[in-house]
Formats: sequence, C-alpha cells, structure tokens
Amino acid sequence: MRTIELQAPGGIENLRMVERPMPKPGRQEIIIRVKASALNYRDVEIVRGSYHTIFALPLVPLSDGVGEVVAAGAEVSRFKVGDRVCGTFWQRWVGGSFVMAEASYQRGGPIDGMLSELARLDEQAAVLAPSHLSDIEAATLACAGVTAWHALFTEGNLRPGETVLSLGTGGVSLFAVQFAKAAGARVIVTSSSDEKLARAKELGAHDGVNYSNNPDWGSAVLELTDGRGADHIIEVGGPQSFAQSLKAAARCAQINVIGYLGGSEGAINPLDIFRRQVRARGIPVGSRESFEAMNRAIAVNGLRPVIDRVFPWQEAADALRYLEHGSPFGKVVLDHTL
Repeated sequence: MRTIELQAPGGIENLRMVERPMPKPGRQEIIIRVKASALNYRDVEIVRGSYHTIFALPLVPLSDGVGEVVAAGAEVSRFKVGDRVCGTFWQRWVGGSFVMAEASYQRGGPIDGMLSELARLDEQAAVLAPSHLSDIEAATLACAGVTAWHALFTEGNLRPGETVLSLGTGGVSLFAVQFAKAAGARVIVTSSSDEKLARAKELGAHDGVNYSNNPDWGSAVLELTDGRGADHIIEVGGPQSFAQSLKAAARCAQINVIGYLGGSEGAINPLDIFRRQVRARGIPVGSRESFEAMNRAIAVNGLRPVIDRVFPWQEAADALRYLEHGSPFGKVVLDHTL
C-alpha cells in the first residue's frame, strides 16, 4: 500500500510517499480503506518539528480520518466489513476522565496516522460515521469536532441561554458555533475579518467582534452582554489572548484552553482568575464516549462540518502549507479517492 511518511524532523519537505506492506488485522482490530483525512494545526507542528513532544520517525501523520472497514480480526464485535468508521484520536480513552488517556496511544504521533491508503485500528478506537455526512465531512470530526463538544458539553455542561465566546474561525471554533447554536446558547465569534464574521453569523453566531479593529475585544464582549460576559470561552489563541478572554468572562465562567495560535509566550495575572472565580482547563480533544455523543447530536440536528478546501491526499504537503499560512475558514481535508 502507499503511505506518506515524515522521514526526518524539521520541515514539510521531509514528507515522502513510500510503499509499505499491506496491514493485517490482529485480534479485535479492523483494517479500513481510508476515504478522507483532515488536517489539524498539531499536524503542522509535528511535521515542522516544533511540537512540544518529539516522536520516533518515520511517522505517518494525521490523526483524523474516515474509511470503510475492509477486514476484521478475530473477536471483533463492534464493526463489520463495509461499515464506515472514524478513528479516535486517543486510542485507549474510551470514557471517563482524562486520567484514562494514555499519551503513548495518540494517532498521528506517536502511533501512525491516517495519511495512507489503509489504516489498522483497534475496534475500541473507532466510531461509526454519521450516515448523512460525506466522507470529506466525516473526516473532520475526530479532533476539531470532539474538542469543541468535549469543552462545551462533556466538561462544560452548556445550558440553553448561556453565552459562548468562540475565538477565531478555525475548525474547533466553528464546530463550537454550530454546537452552541443547536443547544440554544448565544454565540459570539471573534475574527480579524468582517467577511469571516458574516459567514460565522450565517452558521448561527449572534454577534461578531473584529479583534483587528478592536484590540480590546474583551470589553466589546462585555458591552454585547450588558456587562455580564461570556459563560464559556473557546480559547485558541494562547497567552497572548488569554488576558482578553479573562476580561470577557462572566463570573464563574469556563475558559477552555485549546490552542496557542497566537504564540506560547505571555503573562497571565492569576488575580484576574481569582476575581471572577473563573475555571480554566485544558481540553485534550476528548474520549470515544464524547465522540459518540457528538455524533448523535450531529445526526439529530443535521449538522455539517465547515470545509474550507479539499486537496488530493498525494498533495498533503501543499495542504499543510495552506493550513499554516492560508488562514482557512473551517477545515482543510484530503481526498483519498482521487
């Protein structure tokens, strides 16, 4: 089978198409023919060598993907040949708290990912894809979708009428907009582009704040909420935006720390957390239990992920460059059928 490996650290140019032996399923394992895979900023960092963890090479990148089961090993009971499944990010986090996750079982690093014609999955590390989604759409769910769901519902217990502040218009942020809207929450989005804010409102956001025109966007959120602030914040900017997120937070708000697109350097005043009694927590994607709950909600509400651009999977290097520099609105996906 053909697969794309990262053969040396330090750059996208170190990706190579290679031939590997056809995988065979072990006990309680399935083999899927990958139909589509999706990119996350984590993948960019792993490939360019700036991720906070170093993985053994060669490595097949990408944690997100969907495919058709083409073989099943002994004692497989959750799936059958012909089923369409998505792999999970955490291979051994079925449910419960993050204590149950094992760092050495993350797909796309250190375990080989989905940038291949075929992939071998433990049957406990896969879920059925929502039937109304295309392969391109279903490929986006494992990280971005589950992260937003886990933050707002598994951990956040979001309730109708609360206010969700979603920073930016990347994959996680737009999933949060759709989920929060479906749950009856008020949604505020930030972006440096008025055009993107308008598109976010078409998805269900109630208000938008252009942080390029208004660097003090935390105060703008307070003004939009009559001084109350946001109850749930999807924080993807890192230390550079965290101070404004605190300013925008309601009393006893929940700030979900997901990314650091604005950089990893910066200062945070813990007194600001104390004054508002804010709960700040990291969201490490989520468990299979969260994934399955999210898929039920997606199916019931007929939600569809937002796709920015699709590349042939052989052009993964170009897709990674586009994700890194193109400022997409939604997800960047690779089509493995081309």
